[in-house]
Amino acid sequence: MMRTRPLKVALLGCGVVGSEVARIMTTHADDLAARIGAPVELAGVAVRRPDRVREGIDQALVTTDATALVKRGDIDVVVEVIGGIEPARTLITTAFEHGASVVSANKALLAQDGAALHAAAEENDKDLYYEAAVAGAIPLIRPLRESLAGDKINRVMGIVNGTTNFILDKMDSTGAGYQEALDEATALGYAEADPTADVEGFDAAAKAAILAGIAFHTRVRLDDVYREGMTEVTAADFASAKEMGCTIKLLAICERAADGASVTARVHPAMIPLSHPLASVRGAYNAVFVESDAAGQLMFYGPGAGGSPTASAVLGDLVAVCRNRLSGATGPGESAYAALTVSPMGDVVTRYHISLDVADKPGVLAQVATVFAEHGVSIDTVRQSGKDGEASLVVVTHRASDAALTGTVEALRKLDTVRGVASIMRVEGE
Repeated sequence: MMRTRPLKVALLGCGVVGSEVARIMTTHADDLAARIGAPVELAGVAVRRPDRVREGIDQALVTTDATALVKRGDIDVVVEVIGGIEPARTLITTAFEHGASVVSANKALLAQDGAALHAAAEENDKDLYYEAAVAGAIPLIRPLRESLAGDKINRVMGIVNGTTNFILDKMDSTGAGYQEALDEATALGYAEADPTADVEGFDAAAKAAILAGIAFHTRVRLDDVYREGMTEVTAADFASAKEMGCTIKLLAICERAADGASVTARVHPAMIPLSHPLASVRGAYNAVFVESDAAGQLMFYGPGAGGSPTASAVLGDLVAVCRNRLSGATGPGESAYAALTVSPMGDVVTRYHISLDVADKPGVLAQVATVFAEHGVSIDTVRQSGKDGEASLVVVTHRASDAALTGTVEALRKLDTVRGVASIMRVEGE
């Protein structure tokens, strides 16, 4: 039997995502009511610019006083899509204190202060849901938090930023340089006027922190995530990758150590074999590859950003939270019982592709090989080419720690025969 009194929803932010949330709530009102067991009513919309025309939204609902809106006391659910740290953090905690559950898409805030937000939700016996914070429309948070809760997840590796994937895919498929591909992404609306958060890996790092925390039942903050951008990736790197049967992706990688005692989280460009499922993810799409003990290998794929896809994830959380509200229950909270150590990047073990500019004369390869051996880094393959006294030496290693590789490169730079290190790239997915 459906309850007639509506559940009241406050919307914080009415931009690309917020406006889509409001539109779907209105156009699909009957379906949402049937799924939830009660009508949902948009009770207020907090914005910065109240004079802007917002199609389909009653102007009487629009306010610039977000604090007053979340303090009303009759609000059942607050949907936060304004982003940033403040005032979002204060508004969310205030919402909990005044009786509302929260649905958020705020990856930056959750990566930085997720533990405090979960604690505030638990203290006030309210829900905090955030499916839309990672990978847009792709159902990922709930499968990790609920469907795979009985399994042991060992690795989460994925493409979680559509802008960077579009740029790298364009470089791979057309031979374009980084700036040319970025310009096209900007013209098509995939990249912001200031793309720093995307291309330098900040966006992906926030998502990696969230994923690692859920997957490994351990608090992982943004500061724990190693981050390396993709602005230095060149057409020459793609040519080298193709010679190895690989392509290049900006990956977020969260791993459990072999001994199970620690975890790592990192974001950086990497070569992956064309045979790996992530290699075929094109354009602005996202995909996340999960490896666990019982379920084995799983991949989640779909649009990772945009108004409608992100709103879809927000509305899914809204339905779940409203159902909980009606039943007097709350969903899963923070699961940080494992409290594993978060290891530094130096402990990460992987393969490497190193391109060196060297003198084209006898004995160079022997010198370089000696340096690798002295630092305990085993060489898998070597390729050398050159003329007129200059040469290029490409070394692909077996698995080695990041610390060992860093020491190796520092020693290589000191050799008189090494003119420079053209590029260093990790090789993943093998």
